[in-house]
Amino acid sequence: MTEPRPWHRFYGSVPVTLEYPEVTLYEALAETARRVPDAIAWDFFGKRSTYRELIAAVDRCAGALAAVGLRAGARFLISMPTSPQGVIAFYAAIRMGALPALIHPLSTAVEITHYLDQTGATVALTLDAFHATLARATPARPLQRIILARIPDYLPPLKRIAFNLTKGRKIPKVAEDARVRWWSALMAADVPQVPAAQASTDDPAAILFSGGTTNLPKGIVLSHRNFISEGKAAGGWCRLGAGDAILAILPIFHGFGLGVCVNAAFMAGGKSILVPQFSAEIVAKRLKSDRPNVLVGVPTLFDALTRDKSLASADLSCLTACYCGADTLPRDVKERFEKLVADRGGKVRLLEGYGLTEAVSGVLATPIDVYREGSIGVPLPGMLAKICAPGTVDEVPVGEEGEICIAGPAVMIGYLNDREATAQALRMHADGRKWLHTGDMGRMDADGFFYFTVRLKRMIKSSGFNVYPAQVEAVLREHPVVADACVIGVPDPAQIERVVAYVVLADPSKASAATQQALIAHCRDKLIKWSCPREVEFIDALPLTKVGKIDYRELMRRHAADHAKATHP
Repeated sequence: MTEPRPWHRFYGSVPVTLEYPEVTLYEALAETARRVPDAIAWDFFGKRSTYRELIAAVDRCAGALAAVGLRAGARFLISMPTSPQGVIAFYAAIRMGALPALIHPLSTAVEITHYLDQTGATVALTLDAFHATLARATPARPLQRIILARIPDYLPPLKRIAFNLTKGRKIPKVAEDARVRWWSALMAADVPQVPAAQASTDDPAAILFSGGTTNLPKGIVLSHRNFISEGKAAGGWCRLGAGDAILAILPIFHGFGLGVCVNAAFMAGGKSILVPQFSAEIVAKRLKSDRPNVLVGVPTLFDALTRDKSLASADLSCLTACYCGADTLPRDVKERFEKLVADRGGKVRLLEGYGLTEAVSGVLATPIDVYREGSIGVPLPGMLAKICAPGTVDEVPVGEEGEICIAGPAVMIGYLNDREATAQALRMHADGRKWLHTGDMGRMDADGFFYFTVRLKRMIKSSGFNVYPAQVEAVLREHPVVADACVIGVPDPAQIERVVAYVVLADPSKASAATQQALIAHCRDKLIKWSCPREVEFIDALPLTKVGKIDYRELMRRHAADHAKATHP
């Protein structure tokens, strides 16, 4: 019997607990295919797949992956945008017992090398446009096979022609590479079907990457239970069912994109509308043409949509649930989006949620019918949350600030190859449960609504993507003119936060606009664009705390003061 919690009375029609089958993620998908075989599983610019077709494609892909050398227990790198190939390959790897590791397709060769070394993957999937970067990676265990897909593989005929005549012409020809196999040929080949892996629901299902205090992102190992429970809870919370649709704008290497926009739809038997590249124009077109019921995204998405003039003539009455996560939702963005929807025939409100990759994605969300100003919501079905004194397992009184801790079936197995970090994040409490210490500060009110206040971790959120200051600082320090560096995030109206680097030069006389641009260019060569500094400020010495650590908060205060002085001299 579930212990009553104060937030349960705000669940409305959503059950307090959900049934999570003791199966693998592939078996959960197969069950949906048996239940609603003719329902549409995904839509890619008008090309559609039923669940019957999806499970057949997954089975066929599993055989194809085995044919190119992927084995049960091996790791498989997926470097794809939100696309049919990436989705099919994800479930296919799970079917055959391999462990998919998903990364951003725009990762640099240096970053890809890190991911390959961390996972030990020797087989990878990416787009033809990204082959050159992947081929430049130099992992300790060289890649044996590179599977290349093309965006037109799953486009309707007319759109395929249009793509090839426009964007397709700009994609460089793939260089000769004996490791390359083409997705379309593999999926068309007559390969033997491999048996479905025999695995426990608590076994590892996938690896996603997130940030931490090290120089490069850490791998997060998630189980079948993690994905199934989070998918069913998120789908139930958004009232997503068979026949409903969610717009999959967020990328599949992101827990929010994979766990909610794709897997939650598949657990419910709904439709995932796959969008490989975000732009307000593309999303606006899909809103008008496909009329999804559920829209989830980051603040920059909703801000951009309110500024898209084409939506002024759209019918938005289709929307039944809209959630914003990954960063704090500015009040003016919320109000402008809700006004846009109301003006176009809708009634939905833009609500906030909270999640982290260590629990797949969203674990707290505002009830659809109940709004609390500034709240990130209440725990989803099956999940628990509480506030503890930082650095302890002791719960603080209601209303007091502390560290947000969560427990439940969505919480990760642990960090890849990092027992120390896992032990710090996952701690046993007096109730006998293993709790995830999030590193985020917040508070809980008497009704069980939670409020986020500040990140303990030095994470920067730029356009909804995680930026890891330690990683950027390490790259800056590689440049010969740099003696030291500290990276901070500062408020930005378009990106929520933008990256600013404070740099101490080995030779102060080299401080110039040319050096600033050279350092930015150096970062662009080695980092994904969201991680690159937009500004470089030279400083004689980095400020230190009393215990000798770099005081990045002081740099944030200085930047704010300088900005205020420039704005109001």
